[in-house]
Amino acid sequence: MVRAIMIQGTGSNVGKSMLVAGLARAFVRRGLRVAPFKPQNMSNNAAATEDGGEIGRAQALQARAARRVPHTDMNPILLKPETDTGAQIIVQGKRAGTMRAGDYRKNKAHLLEKALESFERLCGDADLVLVEGAGSPAETNLRAGDIANMGFACAAGVPVVLVGDIHRGGVIAQIVGTQAVLEPGDLAQIRAFAVNRFKGDISLFDEGRDDIARRTGWPCLGVVPWFDDAWRLPAEDMMDIRSSTGGTFKVVVPQLERMANFDDLDPLSAEPGVTVEIIPAGRPLPGDANLVLLPGSKSTIGDLAYFRAQGWDIDLYAHMRRGGHVLGLCGGYQMLGRSIDDPDGIEGHPGKVDGLGLLDVETVMTDEKQVTLRHATALPGGEPVTGYEIHIGRTSGPDCARAWLEIDGRPEGAASPDGRIRGSYLHGVFTSDAFRARYLAEFGHEALVGYEDGVEQVLEALADHIEAHLDLDLLLELSETPRRA
Repeated sequence: MVRAIMIQGTGSNVGKSMLVAGLARAFVRRGLRVAPFKPQNMSNNAAATEDGGEIGRAQALQARAARRVPHTDMNPILLKPETDTGAQIIVQGKRAGTMRAGDYRKNKAHLLEKALESFERLCGDADLVLVEGAGSPAETNLRAGDIANMGFACAAGVPVVLVGDIHRGGVIAQIVGTQAVLEPGDLAQIRAFAVNRFKGDISLFDEGRDDIARRTGWPCLGVVPWFDDAWRLPAEDMMDIRSSTGGTFKVVVPQLERMANFDDLDPLSAEPGVTVEIIPAGRPLPGDANLVLLPGSKSTIGDLAYFRAQGWDIDLYAHMRRGGHVLGLCGGYQMLGRSIDDPDGIEGHPGKVDGLGLLDVETVMTDEKQVTLRHATALPGGEPVTGYEIHIGRTSGPDCARAWLEIDGRPEGAASPDGRIRGSYLHGVFTSDAFRARYLAEFGHEALVGYEDGVEQVLEALADHIEAHLDLDLLLELSETPRRA
């Protein structure tokens, strides 16, 4: 009979996603069929699935840790912020429209049923379902209609482990305070707690651990030290991306306000000869960049205006005058063209705006959304590339005659006559070791990393880390058969 347990956090970014990935690999190594599940996620860093949908990138990584093919049921509700008050709603992998925050709260009952439906399907083909919460259950103003934390746990009959983050400080207050504000029905779902991201001698926190247990009455599953190699795994959201100091080849990435699908940076960051520098708002693009990479965006026209507001367009033109190179992926590709036309107002107000004018192409936004896994061939070298597309809009123009990728016999992407500026809709090109090696060789640099093998090694090390510091036997004992399984 299937069992399930839910990992909830005392706040956002306490390491829930990483813990679930490590637990998934650890329990798979014990011979269990494991499935990850997150009822609701909010992230613009999505992954395409074989069934033609999209889920949060973290759930795709957790599926890999569980040695499963990512499926839309693993993250049935995905919110992709487009503005400060509105988001695109993805339901079971498919775009269901855009909602303002207030309207979304009114529709949660319907969305809970969709989440439970997906959860039940996953339970039909697993021994253990590891459920991840979102944010914190202590947001009492959001409890009515909640589908991300205790609302789901109570509806599905799934026990909860509460995780606090000691790295940000105040972990005793995080956990004890969460208990203090929860209603009795929600408290009844919590079976244990754990402390994550400890740096130093763990024994120094023995008294703190015991104090939490005494105050809450919950057993402690363990205190998990900081996992140094976490940065080598794909980041879940913009809060997790960071600059990486490697070698003399410098890639500069402007941190767009609605930056999306930035996993393109991960294989470059892993290379010891490459430095990836993320440039926040208010700072100029450095003049010593070899490559400026314009990432994907959830709101291309809005992010293009943001790009110009920082003065980055001036910096980019100066970079080109110095002989630099530019690569635009997805939304970044659209920005590089002469214009972006949104006649139906898909991204906001209808209208046409000037692009950066570095590629002789034009983009027209269309209501049809492309969400597809792709197998491509890089040109002219013929290296196989596996990636994905998640975008709206079609791009065409003279520079498309110099495509640098081929998908199913059709050209993909565009390049300037001198080849220093390139763009494409295909995410994930740098995960191909052969292509990345040839690309870096064009700049006189050697690729030294097998990226996919490296991810597997880190997942194995993460599972070892979790095994050493969490009581997995107790965790499995605390898991229960869901009420609706």
